[in-house]
Amino acid sequence: MTDVLIVGYGPVGQVAAILLAQRGFTVQVVEKWATPYSMPRAVSYDGEASRILAACDLGDTLDPVCELSGEYTWKNGFGRTLLHVKVAEDGPTGWPDSISFYQPGLEAALAARGAALPGVRVLRGVEVTDLADHGDHVEVAAVDADGTPRTFTADWVLGCDGANSFVRRWLGATVTDLGFGYDWLVCDVVLNEPVEFKPNNLQICDPARPRTAVSAGPDHRRWEFMRVPGETLEEFQTEASVWRLLGLFDITPATARLDRYGVYTTQACYADTWRSGRVFLAGDAAHVMPPFLGQGMSSGFRDVINLAWKLDLVRRGLADATLLDTYEVERKAHVQHAIRMSIDSGKVICETDPKQAAGRDSVMLAALRRRTQQKHARSLREAIADGVLHRRPDGTPAPRAGDPVPQGRVAADGRTGRFDDVVGRGFVLITRADPAAALDDAATAFLDALDVRRVTVRPADADADAAGTDVVDLDGVYLTYLAGADADAVLVRPDFYVFGVAAGPTGLAALVDDLRQQVSARVPQP
Repeated sequence: MTDVLIVGYGPVGQVAAILLAQRGFTVQVVEKWATPYSMPRAVSYDGEASRILAACDLGDTLDPVCELSGEYTWKNGFGRTLLHVKVAEDGPTGWPDSISFYQPGLEAALAARGAALPGVRVLRGVEVTDLADHGDHVEVAAVDADGTPRTFTADWVLGCDGANSFVRRWLGATVTDLGFGYDWLVCDVVLNEPVEFKPNNLQICDPARPRTAVSAGPDHRRWEFMRVPGETLEEFQTEASVWRLLGLFDITPATARLDRYGVYTTQACYADTWRSGRVFLAGDAAHVMPPFLGQGMSSGFRDVINLAWKLDLVRRGLADATLLDTYEVERKAHVQHAIRMSIDSGKVICETDPKQAAGRDSVMLAALRRRTQQKHARSLREAIADGVLHRRPDGTPAPRAGDPVPQGRVAADGRTGRFDDVVGRGFVLITRADPAAALDDAATAFLDALDVRRVTVRPADADADAAGTDVVDLDGVYLTYLAGADADAVLVRPDFYVFGVAAGPTGLAALVDDLRQQVSARVPQP
């Protein structure tokens, strides 16, 4: 018997296993492929994903397989710049807004971290064939590569088994397909000699042949080419076609090695049901989006960190299973935003009508002259619209509830660094002044039960040797956030989203009581 059985051990399943095991769960992973896939699929992730990977105790250890995404430029077919974004190296999450990475290296690091945790057991070459939810546990049937049957028992099952998910089919979940499908030829290339690419990531919005040149991590590059009208799939996906198209970027067999190539069709869809009883979906099993903003894997990481802390409260008896209903409520709406934005970018990139492309160019060039274009990475920081959030008296979410909380550098007890590393992770109550006087014994006991870290932030000109619950806000991130919210306190969830803010002692007491009510209301009363 295990606490959670995870089906699928790609990056999302790996992160889920780590986050759960770090909370004391026993985790059984079943992966049908005997060995990890040796080629990259995703090539970038965002600042929130970096923060989640740091919560897996990886963080800067990923440096050998990652690099800053750097500049991202869109040009038209005539070479004119339509959009230029210099990706922030120190974004609001405390990490770069975008990282380019080599996926096999990331997966190896995640697998090593999972192997170091005593609660994680991974079985490869084992395929799940059936599930049976018995109400108080799930029975999982599987077969080894040689056909030998296996049976597992778990409290919960999490399907991280990709776009062709068996778990999703078992749930009977219908899929909403937004119908955004284009064929792209993906070419992963290793150059014979190092080359500095400026910009590091390039999108050419040429109606004659939309194409992409991006980093796939240190010493790895990816080129992508869209199939255009009148071109057959058969002629498009040949190796001769690959080298002909790479020639548009002066890449030849004499200068580079082709690691792999293949055609994929963009998709924009999400499962209509993410949970049934004790069985859940996450990552590509729950949603697939066009790749143009690099949000697929990042969204999967957000899925599993959201679910992990809620499962933890249920396992510890601090909430009953109805808390888990908020997983789909929060994540499905959130991921729909990422899908819509990815489609919007794709519509610009994939345009093959010359007249439409000319109109697009005119609008984007005018916007560039006015400097009104926004950074894509920032616009993706979407708030949670509903779920476990502080409420107004009418039941609607209060202002700032659901915000993605920023991260800055702080100093405390002789340590200086990112807030998460210095203070720790989980629920965090950040206040301008010591909250003790505002909280009665019941509120304090509740915060203790949830392991809520309580910190009082002080300005950067305060004593850098802050001790106890005080931290020095070196970058002014937290005091600025509180001032902008007209608040004296912010209560942050373990997935780095704001439960709510409060002003004054009465407001703080009400904020804590609201979280207690939302959690305790789900605990069966004797």
